[in-house]
Amino acid sequence: MVIQDVRKGASWVVSDNQVRRLRKLMQDDNRLAVNAAKAGMDEKTARKYMNCERLPSEMAAEHTWRTREDPFQGVWSEVRLFLEMNPGLEAKTLFDHLQRCYPGRFTDGQLRTLQREVRRWRALEGPAKEVFFAQEHRPGYLCQSDFTYMHAVGVSIGGEVFDHLLYHFVLTYSNWETGSICFSESYESLSGGLQEALWELRAAPQVHQTDRLTAAVSHPGRPEEFTRRYEALLRHYGLEGRKCRAGQPHENGDVEQRHYRFKRAVDQALMLRGSRDFPTRGDYESFLRKLFAQLNVGRRARLEAERPFLHPLPAAKLDSFKRLSDIRVTSGSVIQVAKNTYSVESRLIGENVAVRLYAEYLEVWYAQRCVERIPRLRGEGKHHVQYRHVIEWLVKKPAAFENYRFRADLFPSSHFRRAYDELKGRLSVNRAASAYLEILQLAAGRGESLVERALQALSDRHQDLSCEAVETEVARLRERPRTADEVRVAEVDFAAYDSLLEATEVPYAASL
Repeated sequence: MVIQDVRKGASWVVSDNQVRRLRKLMQDDNRLAVNAAKAGMDEKTARKYMNCERLPSEMAAEHTWRTREDPFQGVWSEVRLFLEMNPGLEAKTLFDHLQRCYPGRFTDGQLRTLQREVRRWRALEGPAKEVFFAQEHRPGYLCQSDFTYMHAVGVSIGGEVFDHLLYHFVLTYSNWETGSICFSESYESLSGGLQEALWELRAAPQVHQTDRLTAAVSHPGRPEEFTRRYEALLRHYGLEGRKCRAGQPHENGDVEQRHYRFKRAVDQALMLRGSRDFPTRGDYESFLRKLFAQLNVGRRARLEAERPFLHPLPAAKLDSFKRLSDIRVTSGSVIQVAKNTYSVESRLIGENVAVRLYAEYLEVWYAQRCVERIPRLRGEGKHHVQYRHVIEWLVKKPAAFENYRFRADLFPSSHFRRAYDELKGRLSVNRAASAYLEILQLAAGRGESLVERALQALSDRHQDLSCEAVETEVARLRERPRTADEVRVAEVDFAAYDSLLEATEVPYAASL
């Protein structure tokens, strides 16, 4: 801090450092004039500061007066009443209110003045603010985990948006972190993610802290089921469970902060990569694993210091699935699992099966054998019917196809859908359904990809579709295997460009 001393039209700016230098020089030499010149000040000024024990900053008068009139003095009582009734009001909202109530009295440039007044009122008279207490982290004691949505980073797989979540695990002492891709905040995702993190760490801390986990409770009316399974998971790894209070996410602050920093690191790494699209999900998972490894390099020393306080893992992982028993296979050859519909082999109609519900797939068990492994549907009210399970009976009952509730699942790709639409354009509804179902049965027996190639070839030749034509084309394709790099590029019709140029010449000539 500096002060300005004005004498006879000249000004000297004397700083605390100048005075300190002067006093140090005077300890070795008593010549005031010489030392004042060395310190860069007038001799009279030097004598003044040598005669007092205070620095210039300590002698400066405190600025307690206003340099201009307060424009809000006449309305401050009104503003204060609003703030006392609702302390969350912003100064900008109050300023807009004053401009409406007192037209022409306040200009936009006075907003900053009101903002300072409101900030001063909040600091001196406003409600008390919440105090956050910094915690001392002990090595090997606490880990935190949570789910975070990753849609903001804009990742796509094979050109399609990859909407997913990340299960995020953090050791609070060393900040060592890892994570895994998931699609819902379910117990299966929590169990799988936590176990993957612990086995990657090769040890476990003492306490595992999460939020309230309300989204992971699949049956809100029966939370004891989730609690029982979660407590069994914690016991298996010797962990003590801890939850933060409702509406207090800062209590899980370490992992919340790592959410933000990790997603920013992902965003930066994707910019450096030059593309946000990945050929496969495996490539994206490899990208995330490498990024976690890079982030953890700088934490290696603290992690090694933490390892002696971690306890060893059990002999094996705990199963990360939910067991469902006595699920009846309906007459439609489908089962209901977690409010979604899945098809099974028609031989199981009328039987009770067991289901193991994993985070991303489910297994259907009958007589101690796994008879089906099906991708798990996300959400509720959806269906996954495999045509191979029902095609034999649909061929016998083609009239049921047109209004079949799950008909959309019986089009394996767009080529099959176009084939059915073409058949409907030439044949009656029942005959078109019968012809299409025969083609679908051929796909179930000969191979879906081969039949799809046959449909594409017939469509390219504009040949009428029938089961016999598809079967003939399949036989021909089997004799001539498809090359890996077979690419067909249509010829460019330059006449289209000529017509485009002719169309633009007329208005141009008219304008001349």
